Amino acid sequence: MGDGFQLLDILFFAMIAVFLVMRLRNVLGRRTGRERRRDQGAGEAGDDKVVALPDRSRPERAGDSAADEPAPEPTADPLQAGLARIRAAGGDFDPDQFLVGARAAFDLIVNAFAASDTATLRPLLSDEVFENFNSAIKTRAKAKYTLETTVVGLRSAEIIEAELQGRIALVTVKIVSEQVNVTRDADGAVVEGDPTAVAVVTDIWTFARNTRARDPNWTLVATRSPN
Repeated sequence: MGDGFQLLDILFFAMIAVFLVMRLRNVLGRRTGRERRRDQGAGEAGDDKVVALPDRSRPERAGDSAADEPAPEPTADPLQAGLARIRAAGGDFDPDQFLVGARAAFDLIVNAFAASDTATLRPLLSDEVFENFNSAIKTRAKAKYTLETTVVGLRSAEIIEAELQGRIALVTVKIVSEQVNVTRDADGAVVEGDPTAVAVVTDIWTFARNTRARDPNWTLVATRSPN
């Protein structure tokens, strides 16, 4: 009897074990809708490939995403940028005061050129510009011509270009003036111009100054006419 009951006990526990195993297999093998979507997503990224999670070692801030990055500032106006660089290099550059000086230099240079006054011109001009002016003066003298120039007035003077090349500041000014220009021969006859006509003349002059030099004066380094 004891052996019979022991055998029945073994069979009973074996049946329970089989039942539990079957229940576990049914539970572990069942798929839910969430698991199916996850498997499909992995298949789209590539079978048997591990898709890494985003790096969360550093919390994402509002400015980290491209959409939240501030738009770049518009490019600064070249003229204002040039003036700012010259001001930073020279320390005391004032565009308004510069134009006052440019007007005075214009009147002085134009009249000195007409009078063939090279002594006045020399310190105001660069070597290249002085050579050009001096060559024209010599050619005029050789022909025995005289130039009469009267600056009736300045209509405007404005800075149109500014840049800093190393330590050299370059400022270009557009000057519109009213002038009377007459060229006469040795006998006083008019060979060019009209003594009764006032002409509007536009000049574009570039002045330069070494920002590290103690000399505050600017030198005329280029002249041209508008295109």
